[in-house]
Amino acid sequence: MSTISVPLPHPLESFIERMVKRGAASTKAEVVRQALARYAEDEAVESVLRAQQELREGKEIRGDLREILKKM
Repeated sequence: MSTISVPLPHPLESFIERMVKRGAASTKAEVVRQALARYAEDEAVESVLRAQQELREGKEIRGDLREILKKM
């Protein structure tokens, strides 16, 4: 596991501290890990919803994936 340093504005730092005090996580790092995991999940869901919308709009691509990629 790697470590990164991220400057946070005071309101976010206070939020993280409140989450630890409430027992939402045992450490500040765990709060941040949970938040990033949730963000990744949200992005994945949004990607699927976007793809479904494109299918409804007829924006699908059909054919051999190798051939399509060669054209890009």
